[in-house]
Amino acid sequence: MVRFLPPVAAFFLAFTLAGCATVTRGTKNDVEFVSEPPGAVATTSLGSSCTTPCSLRFSRKEEFSVVFRLAGHADETVEVKSRLGGAGAAGLAGNVILGGVVGIVADAASGATLEHAPNPVKVILRKLERERAAPRPSAPRRPARPPAPQAELSGPTAKQG
Repeated sequence: MVRFLPPVAAFFLAFTLAGCATVTRGTKNDVEFVSEPPGAVATTSLGSSCTTPCSLRFSRKEEFSVVFRLAGHADETVEVKSRLGGAGAAGLAGNVILGGVVGIVADAASGATLEHAPNPVKVILRKLERERAAPRPSAPRRPARPPAPQAELSGPTAKQG
């Protein structure tokens, strides 16, 4: 029975370490939203929103778009993608050494090797030009008075004959 214990212990150790990134990084992460000027409402295509500067938690596998809105400014939309992250790649490498195929599959299925990009999501909102006030209609012009009739000249006229 003593010979049997080390292989079983090694198996359980390897199985518990399977999914290193899942254990060390988790399957969710916070994404920060920052706008200049601050105070914009950041609304994601997943239905969550917050007022900048702020952060929201998402599954590492979720990709989404976010729209920033602030009165008097043009809306800005940013696509947020999931990609293999540096720490996720390290966790994946740890699986190759310690966790084996089980760990690799666990991390890939959970999305623990992924991270959101860009993170933080930063935008500079462009101020809208105020609509120029439409010219006020001017008061209708009064028609010009016709010139006063000139008096006809009267008097003796010389006829030449």
